[in-house]
Amino acid sequence: MKIATYNVENLFDLQTSGNEYKEYIPNSSSQWNQKNYKIKLKNIAHVIKDIDADIIALEEVESLQALMDLRFALKQSGLYYGYYSIADKKNTTVKVALLSKIPFVYSKEISVTQTYEYRNILETKFKIDGKEFYVFVNHWKSKSGAESQRVLCAKSLIKRVKEIGFDKNIILLGDFNSDYEEYLKFKRKREHNDTGGVTGINHILGTINQRDLASNVTHHKESFYNLWYDTNEEKRYTYIYRGKKEVLDNILISQSLLNDKDVSYVKNSITNFNKEYLFKKNNIYRWEISRAKVRKHKGKGYSDHLPAVAKFRID
Repeated sequence: MKIATYNVENLFDLQTSGNEYKEYIPNSSSQWNQKNYKIKLKNIAHVIKDIDADIIALEEVESLQALMDLRFALKQSGLYYGYYSIADKKNTTVKVALLSKIPFVYSKEISVTQTYEYRNILETKFKIDGKEFYVFVNHWKSKSGAESQRVLCAKSLIKRVKEIGFDKNIILLGDFNSDYEEYLKFKRKREHNDTGGVTGINHILGTINQRDLASNVTHHKESFYNLWYDTNEEKRYTYIYRGKKEVLDNILISQSLLNDKDVSYVKNSITNFNKEYLFKKNNIYRWEISRAKVRKHKGKGYSDHLPAVAKFRID
């Protein structure tokens, strides 16, 4: 079973809701129109089809309409996702979503706060041949905000995990806007550290002491393992900022998924999806918008993130 996460970079529909970013107001001078929308859908569908995941988490989807249009573009390309969900109870500008070939038991939203500053987290429960697992799709507060905002997201997530039980098969994935070793990045970016060194991804989710694959080590059951540690360092990136490779997107798993039991992570399977067409020179080939006074869509590119993909086995 292949599971992936992909920040698709501002997949807006062509309906005016009033919450759009300026350059995504439909049919305005920015040329966010039917032609460019169709190109964006086709390009993102191309990437998703090449990944061919059984379950794929998506970040930065504006609406159910945008998700359905993407699903239709995928169907036209020969990949059909029969099941889908989007965290759209809160009218944030962009939202998290999920496409799946596998039916799910339920899908629900976790609210971080009531404000529109925080996007809801999407929780989905699956059951295959009596084996259960949970998938949580995240898009945490960006680095424009301090770490306390990402800690808030992590605390909301861990509160729900405690209710389910740490012994369950749980996959946390998405755009955490956090490096797998975020606590070390504070030494270079002190403006983010308003928490006395505590990070959401490392301290609250308990990944800080798991630099080795837990197949040989017994870790505390209330800690998550970040799959990036299970691949070579040169592959640990999903984003390039000013020429520097970074991790923003992560896949974390509960300890039970490391035990080779009913549902388990396939070791050494984590990777970024780094096909050649997703790069332009030394940068990720993001969706292109001109930098003129009136920013205009060029109808080229994909997303500013690379997908992350991992495999799991169900016995």
